Amino acid sequence: MASFGWKRKAGEKVSKSVVQQFEAQDDAGGHNEDVNWLHAIKRRKEVLLEDCAEKSKRLKEEGSQLAEQGRHWEAIKKWDEAIQLTPENPLLYEMKSQVLTVLQEVFPAVQAAEMAVKLRPVWWEGWQTLGRAQLNLGEVDLALRSFQVAIHLCPSERTLWQEDLEWARRLQKQELATKEKTRQEEETKSQILKAPELEQDYDFESDEVLAACVAVAERQNRYEELKRTAVVMDSEGNIKNIVTEDGGSEDTAAPSKEQFVKARRL
Repeated sequence: MASFGWKRKAGEKVSKSVVQQFEAQDDAGGHNEDVNWLHAIKRRKEVLLEDCAEKSKRLKEEGSQLAEQGRHWEAIKKWDEAIQLTPENPLLYEMKSQVLTVLQEVFPAVQAAEMAVKLRPVWWEGWQTLGRAQLNLGEVDLALRSFQVAIHLCPSERTLWQEDLEWARRLQKQELATKEKTRQEEETKSQILKAPELEQDYDFESDEVLAACVAVAERQNRYEELKRTAVVMDSEGNIKNIVTEDGGSEDTAAPSKEQFVKARRL
């Protein structure tokens, strides 16, 4: 057995009896073949993981209680602590996304929901939460896809059909109508600035000049009307163009949003 370096360096300052006693203890306990160090280390890791899981579960429950009391930022702080302990738990990200959506933190809400479905791709509630967060961000097409995935995973869930998917389709319909209205407005404006009737040479005493001016005036009126028009959707999902009094856009009634955070089982 090779001796430790301190014995050679110590020299005469260490008594011979002390050296012999140390070597005897080293021989007796240093090479115990019965000790399985790998098993001991593995067991220690298992104990630490169990402790992290229990603490994470406690933090998750505390966060749920805080969220139900309306203390949303405190709830998020608890869940962030739990995520540090169990970063592979999709439930923590999904609940965090719900609360961030309530707080109108739209982009972080989408990020949290995306992490939830990444960790558990076959969890329909995770896709539902992602779709709602995407709607809040204004990504209607992405939200439609998320709701469709959720329905594919759980076709018997009526809220996905009657609430989430139906509302997303209405918003998509309204968005398309708004884009078409904007296109018409830009086209009419372009025709006013580049009126083809005014590019010709007219006899100013002829009726052609009058007809050209009338055509330009009609386009101007059409443009002003489009500017005063707002695209709205009625309770049955029908799109209507309504001319407002002040030229601004009318606010459409937002769907009722129930603020909730539910502890879901995986």
